[in-house]
Amino acid sequence: MTIRFNNLAQLSAAICFSLALIWACVPGLLLSLWSVGFSDEVALVCRRSAALFAGIGVMLFRLRHAAPSPVRDAVALGVTVACSMLALLGIVDLVMGHAGPGILLAVAVEMALALGFRLAR
Repeated sequence: MTIRFNNLAQLSAAICFSLALIWACVPGLLLSLWSVGFSDEVALVCRRSAALFAGIGVMLFRLRHAAPSPVRDAVALGVTVACSMLALLGIVDLVMGHAGPGILLAVAVEMALALGFRLAR
């Protein structure tokens, strides 16, 4: 199975931009899906996460047409590590009772992206 980096980077950028908007404007949407409470402190972390997702989205969008190179490989590895860690943390939080079963949707997307960036050519 061949996964084109161009397509994966564009899809991932769109996901990142969507998450940036959600975390910035309606963070309660994802939090309620995950059965996580909302507070002023949580809102602060959500807004800061929005900024990170926006930045990652810009990087991936700008790299979508990059030819194979050490830089592209570094970005792909970084996204693979980040998504793998997020998936693992989601499972741990579910098992520990810090998140509800809705977190598994995020875990599935994170695992798919991690695998995709690992295999992308």
